Amino acid sequence: MEMDESINVFGEALIGCGGDPVTGFFRDNKCNTSEQDVGSHTICIEASEQFLEFSRFKGNDLSTPRPEFNFEGIKPGDTWCLCAERWLEAYQGDRAPRVHLRKTHIKALEIVPIEILKKFALDLS
Repeated sequence: MEMDESINVFGEALIGCGGDPVTGFFRDNKCNTSEQDVGSHTICIEASEQFLEFSRFKGNDLSTPRPEFNFEGIKPGDTWCLCAERWLEAYQGDRAPRVHLRKTHIKALEIVPIEILKKFALDLS
């Protein structure tokens, strides 16, 4: 499986999104992607209770531990590589979590405009 170039929305080297729990399509703690990543797990979020409830309601329960998949569940405050379309859906439902732009892959911009992401950025000065 060939990984796309590891660059962020600013064209810089992509920074790791987390580590606890392990995240990313490649489980490398970066929001790297490839053609095989149909969900585009490219946006590094900081989970909020509001977003986790929204995601569970939409059928993707990220907060319940699933030991059989070596997944301990996400808690508010955890960072996670989220599918760009799910983030956009949460945005449209007024439930979008905050994002780390330097940890978000440039491919996310194919789905979510940078202007919208910047409104939720945790790492802009």
